[in-house]
Amino acid sequence: MKTMLSSIDLVIECRDYRTPLTSRNPLFEENLAGRERLIVYTKQDLGSEGKDHDRRVRGTLAIEILRENMIRELHRPSSVLFSDYRNPTSIRKVLDFARDHAMAAESLIGLRLMVVGMPNVGKSSLLNALRQVGVGRGKAATTGAQPGVTRKIGTTVKVIDATEERGPVYLVDTPGVFIPYVPNTESMLKLALCGSVKDTIIAPTTLADYLLYLFNLYKPTIYGEYMPPTNEIVDLLEAVARKTGRLQKGGIPDMEASALWMIQRWRGGHLGHFVLDEVSEESFDKERRDTQGCGESMNQARKAEKDVRRQRSKRRHLDAG
Repeated sequence: MKTMLSSIDLVIECRDYRTPLTSRNPLFEENLAGRERLIVYTKQDLGSEGKDHDRRVRGTLAIEILRENMIRELHRPSSVLFSDYRNPTSIRKVLDFARDHAMAAESLIGLRLMVVGMPNVGKSSLLNALRQVGVGRGKAATTGAQPGVTRKIGTTVKVIDATEERGPVYLVDTPGVFIPYVPNTESMLKLALCGSVKDTIIAPTTLADYLLYLFNLYKPTIYGEYMPPTNEIVDLLEAVARKTGRLQKGGIPDMEASALWMIQRWRGGHLGHFVLDEVSEESFDKERRDTQGCGESMNQARKAEKDVRRQRSKRRHLDAG
């Protein structure tokens, strides 16, 4: 990818709307330093209940608007857009930005864009949506629920046709070549929950336990269909297993299958829509401090999982005592 940057006119960096801070990679920043960039927050629909819901639940101020304005301020002078690949209106905003950039470049041979970002943040989905809305053509890039579906840099695809005033706009899809930045255990859990690392890295029950913690912070009634509010993931997974029929021989609840099911339901937007990172000036300042050093590699993911299990086990032991 680095060798291609010299021929790229505009970089579109995709980040997950649910993890505006955690999906940032300092090493990425270094490689893109000096490049004109548009930051697109994908999966907006999975991180918000909508402006009307925010006003009704949180008061007169629209929390979503405040959050997005704060994110824009964080990224200045880079431009920021928020997108849902299934929403043509949000996709047109990205196309309009690229079209304006092409007009300013005054190039008759066309503009080349590159979509980059961490694994499974929706790069290929965005590319396909841009192609469909821009030129009315079908799928150009493979998508999947697990990270790493795009294995190599693809061929350029046209997303905007040429006019008399400017050339066409082409876009290149890239794999998630930069490994996730993991400064701490909770960042690892957030990335795993959003699917930016493979599900085999962290045990499903550990990830489901963290998801339960988030449910209880956001809205405990999310899982009210299965049981009343609880802090015990074992009780919830047993209830989910019996409710959904995920049982082994003898009617024993399949805990791992139930945990995976719960995680997938959340990823698909069927168990709440909320942002995992705290979006505030304090959190932004902390993020800047934390990302000044080098992040952990993926080889440290298993150590992060052990730390989480040890901490939760210690907490439960203290509670029991």
